[in-house]
Amino acid sequence: MLLMKTRVLILCTGNSCRSQMAEGILRYYGRDQFEVFSAGTKPSKVNETALRVMKEIGIDLSEQRSKSVNEFSGQSFDYVITVCDHAKESCPIFPGKSVRLHWPFPDPPHEKETTEEVLAEFRKVRDLIQARFRHAAETGNF
Repeated sequence: MLLMKTRVLILCTGNSCRSQMAEGILRYYGRDQFEVFSAGTKPSKVNETALRVMKEIGIDLSEQRSKSVNEFSGQSFDYVITVCDHAKESCPIFPGKSVRLHWPFPDPPHEKETTEEVLAEFRKVRDLIQARFRHAAETGNF
């Protein structure tokens, strides 16, 4: 019997940091249970500091890219999760019976220079995202 994976789309504004980290975490902890994607309403590029703090916990985001929510137009998802308020307000409707969830996380600083303070803020946000998405992956409770 072929088991269908739960399809999850994680949305943010820039698809550079929070949604990228959430995608990597859910994919890592969910293993074969989920098909995970992330996108942005105004995509940019994956944040270097996000790559760095994720690598610290053994999750490599280097193959991920920033994507527009328009790339997923017409697709259906079991869950559409917004991780910032702007994405929640401008989230498009997807076909099917997707459950829309809003799990907002603070936006870490987007400074050009990666100071210890910037790293500390990224780690805080990463840890919040990891706790929420790891729990969802391990329990199936969204």
